[in-house]
Amino acid sequence: MKLLIRNLARTTTEETLNTLFSEIGAVQSCSIVMDKATAKSKGFGFVDMPKVGEAKIAIAKFNNFELDGFKLRVKKADEQPKTAT
Repeated sequence: MKLLIRNLARTTTEETLNTLFSEIGAVQSCSIVMDKATAKSKGFGFVDMPKVGEAKIAIAKFNNFELDGFKLRVKKADEQPKTAT
């Protein structure tokens, strides 16, 4: 299940996010969205957890969790519709 992590501190790293969510279970991938012009964090990212049960526990545990001085907002990421090319 892909999770959307919002309200990240601009200093939070992918490694920190990966370590945090790994406390709950397996993390398939982790990414923080970066601004192309400034190469700085946009303050949100994604964590992909292969086991739905672990992802739901992570949502419950880390929504409103304080990390690097910011309260995280965690929810299931909306799936992007596939566009025909």
